[in-house]
Amino acid sequence: MDAQPVEADPTDADLTTTLATLIDLATPFAVRTAITLRLPELVAGGSTRLDALADASGAHQESLGRLLRHLVSIGLFTETAPQTYGLTPLSRHLLAEDGTWFRGWLNLESPGTKMDLAFTGMLHSIRTGHSAYGAVHGVPFWSDYQDNDALREFFGGVMAAYAWQTGPVLATEFDWTDVRTVIDVGGGIGALLAEVLAAHPHLRGEVLDLPPVVAEANQALREAGVADRAEFVPGSFFDPLPAGRDVYVVSRVLTDWNDENAGKILRRCAEAAGTHGRILIVEVLAGDDHAKRNTSFDLQSLVLLGGQERSPADTEKLAVDAGLVVARGRRWPGGLVVIECMSAGREN
Repeated sequence: MDAQPVEADPTDADLTTTLATLIDLATPFAVRTAITLRLPELVAGGSTRLDALADASGAHQESLGRLLRHLVSIGLFTETAPQTYGLTPLSRHLLAEDGTWFRGWLNLESPGTKMDLAFTGMLHSIRTGHSAYGAVHGVPFWSDYQDNDALREFFGGVMAAYAWQTGPVLATEFDWTDVRTVIDVGGGIGALLAEVLAAHPHLRGEVLDLPPVVAEANQALREAGVADRAEFVPGSFFDPLPAGRDVYVVSRVLTDWNDENAGKILRRCAEAAGTHGRILIVEVLAGDDHAKRNTSFDLQSLVLLGGQERSPADTEKLAVDAGLVVARGRRWPGGLVVIECMSAGREN
């Protein structure tokens, strides 16, 4: 039998290098600074020399050169000649159409950075189990969301991007034949609802979210061409919901909240659905592989919103504890899960 190679234990120098990489703060902020200064766009547009990049970006030339030296070392740019720079596969990826929202998030002057700075309060979250956003910024996230137009529009855009991914699946894979009315609970500007209504002209729908969202939601529904069959309902999913709708959709909402509050949301849905309605829980949930690769998102849910990721089984238990019966659940690649529920006293 051939001897198996023995892997050498890492040396102290190896471990020190690994630790230094793990705790490095310069790199993430260097990348964000490059995006804020629009360096990938400028290089792509022909401003490749340091002096031209400094003029175009409004940066201090010598300091920009030091920034670019680091960005070259991590592979975001290449130095094609002294003080002349080119794109790499990484920076080209950032410039792709589906990288637009990512660049927006990483811009140091955008609400995305403000949201990410909640990570500086992680100790508070780990000690208390609550969001760190208020501890860091002096105001709870959802209060800031209502009062800060830029944050609300940005966060709404991110949620809409997620809805545009999940909406087509929900519109085509769920049987809407016998449904006449649907309400998207906590649905933001109505991106998911618009997908469903566009695919099923017989449906009428509502999207419920906090009152300040009304203008953006009405505009989005008009632009989607469904305003004649859709209505924005101002309200909170912690309060009684409009009753008697055929289907209550709760999409990518529960992970924003801890078990106690997520249970309250589902109980409100159960009350409103009564003995005839159904509740659809739509989430991208952590399977084993997803959980291994996406542990940072779970921490982001905690520090930003006080929420948590759950497995499909945990989500079904949450529904049962809220007085619902799980009728069926379906999964798709990428972690998308749709769990169909009904009231325990539903009339069949």
